[in-house]
Amino acid sequence: MYDVIIRQATQVQGALVDIAVRDGKLAAIGQLDPQASAKKIVDLHGQYWVSAGWIDSHVHCYPASPIYHDQPDLVGVASGVTTVIDAGSIGADRVEDFYRLTRSAKTNVFALLNIARTGILTQNELADMAQIDKSAAKQAIAQHPDFIVGIKARMSSSVVGSNGIKPLVLAKEIQQENDHLPLMVHIGNNPPDLDEIAELLTAGDMITHCYNGKPNRILTAAGTLRQSIRRALDRGVLLDVGHGSASFSFDIAELAIKQGIYPHTISSDIYCSNRMKGPVHSLATVMSKFFTIGLSLEQVIACVTENAATALRLKNKGRLDVGADADLTFFALSSEPLVFADSEGKSVTGERHLVPLAAMVAGELIVTDEGKSAHVFDL
Repeated sequence: MYDVIIRQATQVQGALVDIAVRDGKLAAIGQLDPQASAKKIVDLHGQYWVSAGWIDSHVHCYPASPIYHDQPDLVGVASGVTTVIDAGSIGADRVEDFYRLTRSAKTNVFALLNIARTGILTQNELADMAQIDKSAAKQAIAQHPDFIVGIKARMSSSVVGSNGIKPLVLAKEIQQENDHLPLMVHIGNNPPDLDEIAELLTAGDMITHCYNGKPNRILTAAGTLRQSIRRALDRGVLLDVGHGSASFSFDIAELAIKQGIYPHTISSDIYCSNRMKGPVHSLATVMSKFFTIGLSLEQVIACVTENAATALRLKNKGRLDVGADADLTFFALSSEPLVFADSEGKSVTGERHLVPLAAMVAGELIVTDEGKSAHVFDL
């Protein structure tokens, strides 16, 4: 007997599939025997979609953070997201507290460790080089190897002050000394110049806020890709969206995508303020914006499942395979027009958008408010 059977869900490729779950893992996928039994059976009758659980690779959900904060489950399972990665809210000083808080969340929570040991207590955490303590970072990573999945360096002028590129040099040293963990680099206003940043990055490093509309962006004033970014992409550097309150431009994203400069991961950079007031609202909202600028459903879903899991080395997540974690997202596609806003004040009307109905984490089903209203998962 299985714990859960989901019958006749639609995959992003359009095929109908049955999914069975046992002991928190995907136990069977395909057309199951009609007589197969389970403690819970949900039949979606081909009307709703399923994918591997959505992964938001850039959030801020440390509740005690004084600037960017939220509750993990409000940015996670409440909006159909099964896994969130807090991107630098905490440094080595606050790892224990954040780890303890996340143990009661239904959402899978991981962290990118800020190279500043205080994390984001202030906006300029890298203006003082003494904040970067390589031994403290190494100790924190060693103590929580299943929680800290990478490191984060915020490389914009308001953060680094007069230190320029020096914090990133130390971030690369921390990375090298800790099993070459994934490194996410925030870009914004210069200095340091993006060309300096890009030249230091190596395969697997992630540039977040990749479609920001600031002068220090991936596109030149003429709208072409910077040569330094082209070289970085050729080396295997990855682009992460990191929408946020001030870091996503429809115009830049559309112009880049028309040139084949696609995001590897779509993330929200969500926290309480931009979740409630916009322009972010949810990962589903950010994902839906990419339908308006040329991405397909398959491309969008890949960015928050297999691509994110691979970039962050999340084993057993991001794929619909037997033996993988039973993390699933169930959603609908609405054709009701919806107005989306970017971080620059521009609005675009989308002809379709994603509606998250439920998240399953390790076999436990958590229905969203939209799912409850639709009575999809009434058992």
